[in-house]
Amino acid sequence: MRADRLVSLVLLLRRHGRLSATALARELEVSTRTVLRDIEALSAAGVPVYAERGRLGGFALLPGFQTELTGLNHDEALALLVAGSRRGGQAFGLGSALASAMRKVVDALPEGSLATAAGAAERLLVEPETDLLARRVEAEEVPAAVVAEVRRAVFAGHRLRIHYAAAGQAARWRTVDPIGLVTVRGQGYLLATRSGADRTYRLSRIQSAEELDEPAQRPERVDLDQAWQERSTRFRTGGDQVTVLLRLNPARRAELVGTALTVRADEAVDADGWLRVSATFQDARHAEWALWQLATNAEALTPQWLRTALRDRATAVLSCYGPPRPG
Repeated sequence: MRADRLVSLVLLLRRHGRLSATALARELEVSTRTVLRDIEALSAAGVPVYAERGRLGGFALLPGFQTELTGLNHDEALALLVAGSRRGGQAFGLGSALASAMRKVVDALPEGSLATAAGAAERLLVEPETDLLARRVEAEEVPAAVVAEVRRAVFAGHRLRIHYAAAGQAARWRTVDPIGLVTVRGQGYLLATRSGADRTYRLSRIQSAEELDEPAQRPERVDLDQAWQERSTRFRTGGDQVTVLLRLNPARRAELVGTALTVRADEAVDADGWLRVSATFQDARHAEWALWQLATNAEALTPQWLRTALRDRATAVLSCYGPPRPG
């Protein structure tokens, strides 16, 4: 652990030229006392680091000092720099390690490629924090000790005990066989099996975790992308599904297709050019939400309870925007 920090310290000095002990401590997420001890260790090992006194002083390396790191070509470095912009490292408690790795990537570049690769990476954005509607994507907070324990069990292939609070339920202990970790829009998930059945756990709902000293019952190799797709499909097709017959403005068909589980258009087209569509939703709440988004561009024909729910919602909104109340 300390060896990695010493390398990161040298790379920071090579990259920035001169940094104060406070700035180095902030970058390395340690105390200034630890930074000073690391500086002494580097000097003792023959690394030409020196201190400059004064208000604008700090620590620096003698000009021309080079570290021995494996070089990368431009495209390889660009791919790693762009990958570093993703939030997976944060979701799995690897934020500090990711920052350290990115410093090594930058330092490993040939001099002529450094500026072009860094500039190109600035022009590629992966998973921004807000979408086009200004909705902020909030990454879930997971205690570092919890995610570290889960990560160790996943990598070691050991069974795992988790104190897990499912939605709307009190937390209880479960023993699972971890398969892998997945991050989606800043949210981390543990894919596992429990008593042979597939299970998916949100990391933010794991209150504590304990790696067990026994092997996990899992296949030697796994295709996480395929496993995630299969579990996502089962989630979307399970539950209390609702099928709705509706009239739809053709201009909004793509929006409905992107929201509903399935959409099937009948041959019939109304006199006003609207489509008769049969759409399936995850549950009643999903159906009501989706039809409300379409506003006057869709009309639910059946079931009747959905028509009533939409009418009641519209009436409640209308009451809020009626004539001004006296006083």
